[in-house]
Amino acid sequence: MSAGFTRAQKYIMISDSQITHAEMLKVKMGSKGPFKIWKMSFGEYAFVSGNRGWTTGHNTSNLFTLRTESKSTDKFSFVLTNKINDSARVNAANHILIQELRSFELPLNFYLGEDALLSESKNFSAFININNDTTEIWSLLMNIALVRDKKERYEAFLTNGTRRIFVVPVSSSNKKSGPFSLDAVGYELIENKESLGAVQYRGPGTMALCKNLVWIKNNLEPRMQLFLAAAMTATLQLKTSELVETEDHA
Repeated sequence: MSAGFTRAQKYIMISDSQITHAEMLKVKMGSKGPFKIWKMSFGEYAFVSGNRGWTTGHNTSNLFTLRTESKSTDKFSFVLTNKINDSARVNAANHILIQELRSFELPLNFYLGEDALLSESKNFSAFININNDTTEIWSLLMNIALVRDKKERYEAFLTNGTRRIFVVPVSSSNKKSGPFSLDAVGYELIENKESLGAVQYRGPGTMALCKNLVWIKNNLEPRMQLFLAAAMTATLQLKTSELVETEDHA
């Protein structure tokens, strides 16, 4: 498949080497019940089980400064297997901190202050082992911080303590894609300037959640491919939840 064809189809823009050396795998989305996560599978990778923990959080406010702060933590876990029945176990947590200004209503429909977002930080972590082998654990760490009137700060990588694979945002265009963009968006996994895989967590246009895709470099050893597949599944779980929440509040 050529790079030109991929771009014309409005998939995420990934490295030519990834297109050449990896098969594009369609993500099959299953059901999601109470306290469960989406059943996702692609290629030889099958979802075995998964659970979502209680979402915890609290809110604080200061009447005199009209400032509020909210914290929440959402946890989930799942097991993903490959065709040789190795099992990747993943435990993940998403921590969100939001600070806002809230206006205060006075009599006669007058308001004091303004409604504005001061800052928002999202810290996501997922810890992955295979066959309960705790001598090798890969950690997916993603941090996004937005401060009022400043550029968004983003950092994300997958590491085992020695190696570091950067998780780079990509889209189907050269423009920055917002939550209501019609572009396809996702991430490419880069180590030492080499693409090891990619994941599209939102497709272009409508029915975006039905157009999720995964690429994994086909000459990696199966254990490393499973680590990457598990990390991409964790990312898909995170971003799918965010997209559904955005649509619910639209």
